Amino acid sequence: MRPVVVVHGGAGQWRVDERRRQEVKKTLADAISEGLLAAERGSALDAVVAAVEYMERSGVFNAGYGSVYAIDGRVYLDAGVMDGRTKRAGAVAAVEHVKSAVRLARYVLENTDHVIISGEGAKLLATKAGLLDSAHRFYTEEKTQRFQELLQEAMQGRWHYKKVVRLFGDTVGAVAVDRDGNLAAATSTGGVWLKWPGRIGDSPIPGAGFWAENGVAAFSATGIGEVIIMSMLSLRARDEFLKTGEISKALGNAVAYATEAYGPDTVGIIGVDHRGNPAYAYNTAAMARGWGKQGEIYVDL
Repeated sequence: MRPVVVVHGGAGQWRVDERRRQEVKKTLADAISEGLLAAERGSALDAVVAAVEYMERSGVFNAGYGSVYAIDGRVYLDAGVMDGRTKRAGAVAAVEHVKSAVRLARYVLENTDHVIISGEGAKLLATKAGLLDSAHRFYTEEKTQRFQELLQEAMQGRWHYKKVVRLFGDTVGAVAVDRDGNLAAATSTGGVWLKWPGRIGDSPIPGAGFWAENGVAAFSATGIGEVIIMSMLSLRARDEFLKTGEISKALGNAVAYATEAYGPDTVGIIGVDHRGNPAYAYNTAAMARGWGKQGEIYVDL
């Protein structure tokens, strides 16, 4: 089997100019290339971590260095990974100043007995893993200006939570199947603008923000975290795949459930099945996404 990597950079309105659009598409394509290279050398787990870490480092999306500010003006990161071969997951939540939240999530998976580690405990683990970084890397003049604008909107009563999907991408994720048929998933985010410190979204929660299971499929979700959690979107997509046997239909059914229960402009999801078929679905205006295998890469926004 030829490895397949699928990525997303968030669901939302994506009202951006052409320069920004091309930047997003190039970053997605490069992330896929990184994932495929890692898959050729190693496993599906290597592939999703490499792809997501590339997007975290890019600063283009709301993950890693591009993460948005909480209500206290600080940046808190969430991430999770799952190895479909072992059916084990690792995740971190509400952690600051980490070079790569997805790499730290993998560290939890491979070096602890836990699934999710948060806050100061995750930061302590990052120290042991050599993954702490300088705080200033996560702050920019552009983001600080946007933060001040949103604070003003909130004080004037014009901010409401669904606006998160009208900004710029809100999560990054990747799913992959390797040459041996192993599946893996990874998701990483900076959360939502003006979130309360300590708020945890779907990205570090198995079954919500991500899921991978050999012989079935792998999934990574994006959108409003509370909706994804209450829908258990990734696990719902897994169950729909077991019913239908079609990855596209499974994702469509899962998103349709979230839309009916919580309304439009709320979620998106990508997936790849054990046969290497990629798919995506969303109920927002757009979703940054792409997929690739050796010699072929497709991206769209």
